[in-house]
Amino acid sequence: MKSIFARSLFKSYNEINAVDGIDLDIDDGQIFGFLGPNGAGKSTVIKLLTTLIQPTSGKISVLGIDTVKEPLSIRKKSV
Repeated sequence: MKSIFARSLFKSYNEINAVDGIDLDIDDGQIFGFLGPNGAGKSTVIKLLTTLIQPTSGKISVLGIDTVKEPLSIRKKSV
């Protein structure tokens, strides 16, 4: 199972694209670094993965749970 799965992830604020088509596949037990310059959208992606904000479009699942359809399930999950 994928720990984190994201496809065609977009987040925009008015006319500004904060996240533009991100794809992630992170397997269980995999060590992953999330690096990039200021303004690249790293914090926005983390907020999307943790259900603090909703994507404009795209699909996200964490531990097999759809974060858009079941955000409370993700928040209740302890790892």
